[in-house]
Amino acid sequence: MTNLLNLEKVTKSYGVRILLDEVSLGVGEGERIGIVGRNGDGKTTLLNLMAGREEPDSGRVSRNRGLHIGYLDQRDLLDETHTVREVVLGGMDDHEWAADARMREVVEVLLAGVSLDREIRGLSGGERRRCSLARLLLADDDLLILDEPTNHLDVEAVAWLAEHLVRRTSALVVVTHDRWFLDEVCERTWEVHPAANGAGVVDAYDGGYAAFVLARAERQRQASASESRRQNLARKELAWLRRGPPARTSKPKFRIDAANELIEDVPPPRDRLELQKFATQRLGKDVIDVEDVDLTRGDRRLLAHATWRLGPGDRVGIVGVNGAGKSSVLGLVAGTLAPDVGRVRIGRTVALEHLTQHVPVDNPEARVLATIEDIQRVTRMATGKDVSASAMLERFGFTGDKLTARLGDLSGGERRRFQLLRLLLSEPNVLLLDEPTNDLDIDTLNVVEDFLDSWPGTLVVVSHDRYFLERVTDSIWALMGDGQISMLPRGVDEYLERRRQELRDAAAQTQPAVERSRSGSAGERAARKTIDRIDRQLQRIAVREAELHDELAANASDHEKLAVLSAELQQLAAEKDELEGEWLEAVAVLE
Repeated sequence: MTNLLNLEKVTKSYGVRILLDEVSLGVGEGERIGIVGRNGDGKTTLLNLMAGREEPDSGRVSRNRGLHIGYLDQRDLLDETHTVREVVLGGMDDHEWAADARMREVVEVLLAGVSLDREIRGLSGGERRRCSLARLLLADDDLLILDEPTNHLDVEAVAWLAEHLVRRTSALVVVTHDRWFLDEVCERTWEVHPAANGAGVVDAYDGGYAAFVLARAERQRQASASESRRQNLARKELAWLRRGPPARTSKPKFRIDAANELIEDVPPPRDRLELQKFATQRLGKDVIDVEDVDLTRGDRRLLAHATWRLGPGDRVGIVGVNGAGKSSVLGLVAGTLAPDVGRVRIGRTVALEHLTQHVPVDNPEARVLATIEDIQRVTRMATGKDVSASAMLERFGFTGDKLTARLGDLSGGERRRFQLLRLLLSEPNVLLLDEPTNDLDIDTLNVVEDFLDSWPGTLVVVSHDRYFLERVTDSIWALMGDGQISMLPRGVDEYLERRRQELRDAAAQTQPAVERSRSGSAGERAARKTIDRIDRQLQRIAVREAELHDELAANASDHEKLAVLSAELQQLAAEKDELEGEWLEAVAVLE
């Protein structure tokens, strides 16, 4: 296999910190490599060196002559004044790109609900991200470098992207915290981490994420007889992987004997019966009952005569397409959203906390440790052990100078970690998590999962991160667009199968009508009017969102004002989800 790109003894420093120290690696033709590591350890720096965006302090990066590299940056580099059609499709008319099967597939999946003639400036952050990804996938590059490509994609789109990348012949290097995606796509894994001297190194492993967990645990055992917390977490996760669906461990060619030896004394991640018993003591039998509820947002009915009951110790995940109403259902359960018809009964002993997608900073001048200690100096785990606030902060990655850092100086990922920890330390017995994995690296996700394993309460999770959903919940429920919240006995796999069948059925029903008349029907005219109306509404929402973000920044110390502005932002996000779902329905009429 010919190498496309080589790093030879590459060193890169920022200030006094050596992020990469004499790293030597290569990427061969058709190789698919995943990169893991904690936030700030140098993953993006490694990508930039490979792509030629940064130069090493020493060493050499060599690339084959004529090598075409496609790079998906975490930053938004789209031209604000251009339309989606111009940015993604080079201005092609519909009949031009639709005639190409590969183009049609990318556009229909990634740009579903986005008008091709809208200007980039009017798009949300998620829509802009999908435009960037679509443009990259439509190019013909020898090597794709992707930095967090699954951000802003739902479970269905992530599954499609994984399948698409496996079908491509181009080489791939990807940084992602999505562990299911790593297992599904990658054949090798690079771990970027500090060595004993603090300098950054890269360890290479064969296989995807599951094989990486095994190999790392085995390497750590050989390196030291006494295991650290990180090693115990690796063994615990390995135990879950081995006990999980067979496909998860067959693809990376697990060394079964070695895996079994490593986990022979590791119990299951959660003692369900003990946790449920503890949760019942804290909550009683009645937790939250959604009874015969109708819920409408804008012109879209999300729930129709829906009944759903959450009991003590239930751990459920919710999936559905963007705009299906997942966040609205959490708002309904949290009591921040009232049903149109029916009622939501909340038990008398319920102490509920809700992690939303928006993480405002109440007091930017406050310090990390002091804020946490004001909430709880010591918390008791389900195991009966007392854990101090400082120890919990350390588990969540806040050490050294970060303990005294201002909240306003924290990065997006650090704010997310801090907010989640603050909610957990307030000792709720019902916890609602809306996209909790956003901006978190894999090591932090391991810590969160480990904590939730011993957390005794009722847990409801909305997440596009399939691995996290399957890891922390015991059942999956779906919003399938029929007004109900339906349990899926076979989890996410069943959801994807049902969605594929729905799309096939819809295509079969619309095809005869399309063949009779491609244009001019009353239904099509109404659909076009609907699309135009929604485009105008979405542009209005985008303008207001930008204004609200400016107001948030300007009122960072006004707690009451921040709460009002954040509530309006959440309302706009829900309204936008509904409009995008309505837009999809209108577009289906024209197809």
